[in-house]
Amino acid sequence: MTNTPVSVAVLLPRNIAVLALRGYRAGISPLYGDVCRYYPSCSAYALQAIQEHGVVIGSALAARRLARCHPWAEGGIDDVPLKSKRRYTTTPFGFVVADSHGKG
Repeated sequence: MTNTPVSVAVLLPRNIAVLALRGYRAGISPLYGDVCRYYPSCSAYALQAIQEHGVVIGSALAARRLARCHPWAEGGIDDVPLKSKRRYTTTPFGFVVADSHGKG
């Protein structure tokens, strides 16, 4: 799959969410400092989950992670579960694009 208008339209909601999360991580997240009990932080987890699984499933994974984050949580390393077959790649900024499979 290459970056056709259809793939761009399909990935648009995901990339809008990526842009919003990148804005949050650049503007608001630094104000809190390093207070997360988990690694990666909840905002980084949400970004990775949406990049990997899309807006709906990624948001559900992020909400589940936020529900586990409380003062009595043990914390630790909690990585986003990866898909067995990846159809998309990410740019250095974090936008999701169709994988060209070496073509072009």
